[in-house]
Amino acid sequence: MRSNYNGEITKELLNQTVTLNGWVNRSRNLGGVIFFDLRDVSGMVQVVVKPESPLYALAETIRAEYVLEVKGKVILRESPNLNIPTGEVEIDPTEIKIINESKPLPIDRKSNDEMRLKYRYLDLRREELQKIFITKSKTVQVIRNYLDSQRFIDCETPILAKSTPEGARDYLVPSRIFKGEFYALPQSPQVMKQLLMVAGFDRYYQVAKCFRDEDLRADRQPEFTQIDIETSFLEQDELLTIMEGMFKKIWKEILNIDLPTPFPRLEWDDAMRDYGSDKPDTRFGLKLMHIEDIFKGIDSPLFLNKKVVGIKVKDENNQFTRKVIDNFSEHVKKHGGENLFFLKKANGEVSGSIVKLINEDVINALALENQDVLFMSSSENYLKVCNAMGSLRTELAEMLSLCDDNVYDFKWVINFPLFELAQDGSITSTHHPFTRPLRKHYDYLYADPLKVYSDSYDCVCHGYEVGGGSMRIYEHDIQQQIFKILNISEEQQKLKFGYLLDAMEYGCPPHGGCAFGLERLLMIIVHSNNIRDVVLFPKTTSAQDLMVDSPNEVDLAQLDELGIQVKKD
Repeated sequence: MRSNYNGEITKELLNQTVTLNGWVNRSRNLGGVIFFDLRDVSGMVQVVVKPESPLYALAETIRAEYVLEVKGKVILRESPNLNIPTGEVEIDPTEIKIINESKPLPIDRKSNDEMRLKYRYLDLRREELQKIFITKSKTVQVIRNYLDSQRFIDCETPILAKSTPEGARDYLVPSRIFKGEFYALPQSPQVMKQLLMVAGFDRYYQVAKCFRDEDLRADRQPEFTQIDIETSFLEQDELLTIMEGMFKKIWKEILNIDLPTPFPRLEWDDAMRDYGSDKPDTRFGLKLMHIEDIFKGIDSPLFLNKKVVGIKVKDENNQFTRKVIDNFSEHVKKHGGENLFFLKKANGEVSGSIVKLINEDVINALALENQDVLFMSSSENYLKVCNAMGSLRTELAEMLSLCDDNVYDFKWVINFPLFELAQDGSITSTHHPFTRPLRKHYDYLYADPLKVYSDSYDCVCHGYEVGGGSMRIYEHDIQQQIFKILNISEEQQKLKFGYLLDAMEYGCPPHGGCAFGLERLLMIIVHSNNIRDVVLFPKTTSAQDLMVDSPNEVDLAQLDELGIQVKKD
């Protein structure tokens, strides 16, 4: 139907006749001359209809979002618009065909999020959104080409799988044939890709759909896409180097930016100590200060037997009002902190919520300069206070506009704890029970498991966990000791992981892998702070699809066939 895409009409086609299709972006009548912009996925070009044209009466009926076919000559514009690629030319039409009319759109740029999601197929007509998904497509192609060049094999693993404990709730699919039994949609292809290593595939990848029934937030959707990777006969450093090459390729081909490699490697302990986060944004400073020693001898419940963590910032414009500080205090408590207190130095005087508790020696030791504000929190729990102040650190950076979106702070956070304590005091896996311990910590498995760190790694940028993974356990005795620590009985092992454990008895190679969230990666590439911008048909924060009205009730006949009764609260 068309000879060219609209966004490609330039002076090189001057005086040529073209046939174009698309939507009317807008139509306007200026002094009797009708102009309308014809839009398709490549861009738009202006069409001009003069009063003497036999098409003028038809052009008067054309409205925004009508679908047209336009045939005409490419001519120079009298008033060029150099802000768009087609801005030096326009179309003098000889034929205009209205393919389809359009009602006035129910949304515009001022519409709220709910309306935009309800009419997502219309919202997707926006140029900025279409560019995002063109970029997403190109990014996936770059990833595929790179991994193919590194001898990775593209494999598909099942969507209807078995429920496995991976940290979030599964989405369950009832079986019609085996009533009362269920498939689970995969949270990740974790077990399957390990089986592929046992099968000898050596280097696997997959652009994999994953599903997790968990509370949503700005960087999380119930269904998402992973770049899923597993390798055999590689150690951590070798795998991370290959992955850095992938990111370098993406940034060069998509953004024409040369990412510096290798990425910095940051130990988990150091990340928590300096930034209070296992996914720190390092585009700005504001490292956490550990200052409990300075407060030794101060007789106050704030300091006795407590870890004290602080952040020092400048308040040049006196923007940390009482209301702002109260909001900071609520923020810290929301993120697990017990308290927030502060000191400020201005005009040579120190003031603040604890100034009456401290002496001159403490003030001198804190080395406050003029206009410094030192925010502090204390707790007997080291990680809890670090987490809380790490969250405040991010809040301060946003308020003070300390982040440069054109700086990409890629790094690896490595060597996470292998275990953590659950609320009931039991030991659980930080990641999953197949994560390999650091070899130098093998002895701790039998003496003090909470001292064991793992051969694991997360890729972090702009405060997002872009992805991560670990080297896997392949020694039978180590795997059994892990299960013992986790109090997973032989019966539970067989029930939950039987097929993987069986496979590992048949010559399991050393292996490891990682997975990267495609949507989170796109958020960084296109400078978005909401994952919904990079998902074609996203869900709301309550996991609803407003466009198709799901989840929804189904016919009782369908439920009867599946042997299911619905219980409503």
